[in-house]
Amino acid sequence: MAKTFPPQQFLNRELGLLEFNRRVLAQAENPHIPPLERLKYLCIVSSNLDEFFEIRVAGLKEQIKVGALGTGPDGLDAAQILKRVRDQAHQIIERQYLIFNNDLVPTLATAGVRFLRRTHWNEAQSAWVKDFFLREVMPVLTPIGLDPSHPFPRVLNKSLNFAVELSGKDAFGRNSAKAIVQAPRVLPRAIKMPPEISECEHGFVFLSSILHAHVGELFSGMDVQGCYQFRVTRNSDLFVDEEEVKNLRISLQGELPQRHFGDAVRLEVADNCSQEMADFLLQQFDLKPDDLYRVHGPVNLVRLMRIPDEVNREDLKFAPFVPGMPPALQKKGADMFKLIRKGDILLHHPYQSFRPVIDFIQQATSDPQVVSIKQTVYRTGADSALMEALISAAQGGKEVTVVVELLARFDEEANINWASRLEQAGAHVVYGVVGHKTHAKMLMVIRREDGKLRRYVHLATGNYHPRTARLYTDFGLFTCNEEVCSDVNQVFVQLTGLGKASKLSHLWQSPFTLHSQVLRAIQNETRLAKAGKNAQIIAKMNALLEPEIIMALYDASRAGVKIDLIVRGVCALRPGVPGLSDNITVRSIIGRFLEHTRIFYFRNELAHDVYLSSADWMDRNFFRRIEVCFPVLDNKLKKRVIDEGLKTYLQDNCQAWEMDSDGGWHLKTTRSATPKCAQTILLHTLASEPAVLPEDV
Repeated sequence: MAKTFPPQQFLNRELGLLEFNRRVLAQAENPHIPPLERLKYLCIVSSNLDEFFEIRVAGLKEQIKVGALGTGPDGLDAAQILKRVRDQAHQIIERQYLIFNNDLVPTLATAGVRFLRRTHWNEAQSAWVKDFFLREVMPVLTPIGLDPSHPFPRVLNKSLNFAVELSGKDAFGRNSAKAIVQAPRVLPRAIKMPPEISECEHGFVFLSSILHAHVGELFSGMDVQGCYQFRVTRNSDLFVDEEEVKNLRISLQGELPQRHFGDAVRLEVADNCSQEMADFLLQQFDLKPDDLYRVHGPVNLVRLMRIPDEVNREDLKFAPFVPGMPPALQKKGADMFKLIRKGDILLHHPYQSFRPVIDFIQQATSDPQVVSIKQTVYRTGADSALMEALISAAQGGKEVTVVVELLARFDEEANINWASRLEQAGAHVVYGVVGHKTHAKMLMVIRREDGKLRRYVHLATGNYHPRTARLYTDFGLFTCNEEVCSDVNQVFVQLTGLGKASKLSHLWQSPFTLHSQVLRAIQNETRLAKAGKNAQIIAKMNALLEPEIIMALYDASRAGVKIDLIVRGVCALRPGVPGLSDNITVRSIIGRFLEHTRIFYFRNELAHDVYLSSADWMDRNFFRRIEVCFPVLDNKLKKRVIDEGLKTYLQDNCQAWEMDSDGGWHLKTTRSATPKCAQTILLHTLASEPAVLPEDV
């Protein structure tokens, strides 16, 4: 029988995700942040909302379509959630374009970065645009006039398109009143104009402006009555029947192309789009008026993410920094295996370099004493030195086993390509366990030393992705502790073979023990508090949603346990409710780096238990994924995690948002003369050439 929970004690997941995007959007309007970085935050909100509609809104619509009557822990059904989501999403998007047009565009223009609107082009600029259109744009366009022999085209997910209203007759005597022009994805959405033409240091013209100005060239002899950009967002959640599938990779390869043409869930149009055309487009995509989003500007702000890379103005960006290196690793060519034998090594990314992880696997690849390498791959990117090293190791005759998660959302294609290359090189490639995504971050090297085999492992909270290791906060731990290494080996055996789950000495693992162990640790603090002892829990994660964990935290709070939660994204727990969660605080840090670290601290009568994990406290992480949670056993490293990963964030009074009991968030401000920004403090403490961030933002 399914467990039931008091709905008034839980907040809604979808609405919580939108609240998170409000916090990110606040970064885009923060005048203390460099303007090109503010533009990035604006683009990140668009990217987040795209995925939100592709997955979460699409899921709600599917529930409504099949008549699902169930509710989540918050007691809301799909129709109720969808209505609230639409209201909130419209507000966020309206605010987003207001910031773009009224704040960012003028601010950037003052700094010499201008977006040149067609209503303001001078004669030279108009001539340059026309030449660019005829040379670079028109040859790759295929205008489609809508008539019985030219039905409405298939429109790719999130692609830029133009709906054109026409009058007159063409060469064949046809008088179709509508046409569609699809902008090829190979064309950039913002084109840089030469400084001598733009009359500024960095001038950009939108592709939409160029097409608007010259769309008539595509319909010779006809009159263009209106031209409106539009974009449709589709259901992008892949469906693979795990009971019927015989080869996951082949099935997935067949499913991926269909992602671009799933059911439509949102239509974005320019705010000047005629109501007649908007209604026509809604009809074509089988959408309702509530699914229409009118925007004052480009319909795809995500593609403006490239602008900062094209503008060589360091004064308009965050100051650069060089990640630091622990003293033991600073010597070039340091023997990673020798250093790990001396003691565990902790890396705190992005403040400390990801390079040692790459060095570790590259040394393993070339070391004749290394006999085997095993690694999990969730997200690693299309270009990865780590993957190339694994391929070289396999080609060199080493036993290489890679557990590739093919269903890592939006990284499926890259992972399929790596799996294929690894197999061709002779590596053993498996796809984990059907029905459970392999989300654990593990790397194990087996080396022959003095006639015996010795294991070395790297465990992490983040992906083996060198690029995101410069953007996300994460911890990574190197160890050759025999019990920890034995646990990691057992998890690999589960992933590649068959058999019962073995009892592990140190690791907590989903879907077997992680949930029960976290509950046990919370309940232990509750027991201690009831016995009159000091009890404390601090946990940092991306999301907190699992109902039993939340109820256990409520029980702990009522018993007197002091609980501080640092949750970057969505949190379903209500903090500060009298008699329920008086002793619980929830905060979210939104800054230069994406907070990705999962840390669980339990005071446990001054044992100060510290665990790092790949898992958030969500149903999927506890029950539908392969996750590991590993202890930090070295006392010095344990203190580092507590100080750097928890205490510094609890002291933040610059980038910390605090959560209200109703799910609202407010930016924590201080009257103190000493502002404290966790990310800035860690940059200055750990980076070898720390960046100086303006006003500690």
